[in-house]
Amino acid sequence: MILTIGVNKMVDLLDEEERKEILKKWRPKVMPPAEPLLGGWYTEEEVEAAVKAIRDSMDWHVGFTGNEIKEFEKTFAEYIGTKYAISINGAGTGLDMAMMCLNLKPGDEVICPAINFKAAHLAILGQGGKLVFCEVDPKTLNVDPDDVEKRITPRTRAIFPVSLCGLSPPLDDLLEIAENHPHPKYGPPKVIIDAARCCGAEYRGTKVGKKGWMTIFSFHTMKIITTLGEGGMITTDDPEVAKKIIAWRQFGSGIGGWGTNYKMTKVQAAVGLVQLRKIDEIVAHRRKIAFQRNELLKDVPELTLPYEPPDCKHVYYLYPILVPPDWAGEKRDRLEKMLVEDYNVGYFDADARLYKRDQYIIEHTKDQRIPISDEISERILCPSLQGFMTEEENTYICAAIVDAVERIKQEKTK
Repeated sequence: MILTIGVNKMVDLLDEEERKEILKKWRPKVMPPAEPLLGGWYTEEEVEAAVKAIRDSMDWHVGFTGNEIKEFEKTFAEYIGTKYAISINGAGTGLDMAMMCLNLKPGDEVICPAINFKAAHLAILGQGGKLVFCEVDPKTLNVDPDDVEKRITPRTRAIFPVSLCGLSPPLDDLLEIAENHPHPKYGPPKVIIDAARCCGAEYRGTKVGKKGWMTIFSFHTMKIITTLGEGGMITTDDPEVAKKIIAWRQFGSGIGGWGTNYKMTKVQAAVGLVQLRKIDEIVAHRRKIAFQRNELLKDVPELTLPYEPPDCKHVYYLYPILVPPDWAGEKRDRLEKMLVEDYNVGYFDADARLYKRDQYIIEHTKDQRIPISDEISERILCPSLQGFMTEEENTYICAAIVDAVERIKQEKTK
């Protein structure tokens, strides 16, 4: 567990004396946010793009109209490799519209992982669907295809995988399952991807967003790229889906039906174009920090580190660690508390326990058994990671984790 920091300094966090020195010397004055409040980074280029868009809009013949939104959509579609990319005001809106496209009827089921941010769950319930929980694979923390196949029924309308931490779901497996279990009226269940946390990720030679019926991205301030704090995008190759979403975001224009205002602004799109040009660099920085962290923590037997399949590219929106099964619950919580109170290190449990805490979701999912998710939710720990952390900041966080783990081990032996 030796890592080069800077030019010549070697770090071994299993060496207690060296670890204590790092903890003393590099302790942060301000706790790093558990989920960094800016996922990527902004420069004067974004500021200049926003100011230009505003100045161009000061002409009363122009106002806040222009080609920026269409250009952002076109460029994003080219980046992903889809026919269509439709900008929206947020990923939550996009998840709602994805469920609206299904035109769910009473009793229609949508399979979605329990370990999840609640937005996907609420989108299903909000459109009158039956939320069917499925397990995650403990290795990837993404939807487990084998468990999906066990839970699919003739009432299943969609499979709704979510990238919890920045790794693509196993899309080909899910598409195959859908083809093998067609709905008696609607055909194969649709595979809809919540990619709010994995913009820029790759799966078997494609960008996440290419495979499946449609994919929803988030440009919230915490996400990989952001359009002034809010915003989102839906990608698809289905012209009917694109037609509906474009109409719904603009008061039903073009279809003569219901709609409202779900649009992104011109200034957001101008900034989004700049962010999109930087996305691969942003992802590269995140991966560099994650790989450094892997090296620093790989020899700690109590920690199971993130897994990246050989045919995928992880963007490490979060850096998920699993503590041992016998540490689930109380000891994991103790570790988290130590990190905050004794080391000034923020943590995040990846929303893993929301399905057990949100009363609205609980009321609609009674009697569903998900023992693997129940265990994983009590073992997961996501220490702060941001692509532009310094090596010293990253090393300090790792030293704090190792030190806290050693303390808990000592407590067990007393």
